[in-house]
Amino acid sequence: MPGLILQAMPSSVTDAETLRIGFTVSRKVGGAVVRNRAKRRLRAAARTVLANAQAGHDVVIVGRKDSVHRPFDLLVADLRRASTDLGLVKEESGA
Repeated sequence: MPGLILQAMPSSVTDAETLRIGFTVSRKVGGAVVRNRAKRRLRAAARTVLANAQAGHDVVIVGRKDSVHRPFDLLVADLRRASTDLGLVKEESGA
């Protein structure tokens, strides 16, 4: 089961030259310390994967219980797969 959910839609802002990213983790995941850790991990994964993402989109990354304990490379792979499926990032050849 993936460690996150990715939602995206074209930006409603008139200046659509940027990629806006939001993070959310529900209280079902854990207390404040656990939720903050999950968001930090998701931000780090987003910096890795969405650095070359297509501008003009609003993106929300929803953390799940697995976001906290999932190995970071698998979390990055989950985000890469989801962003490729949504067309935010091009597939990397040879990777």
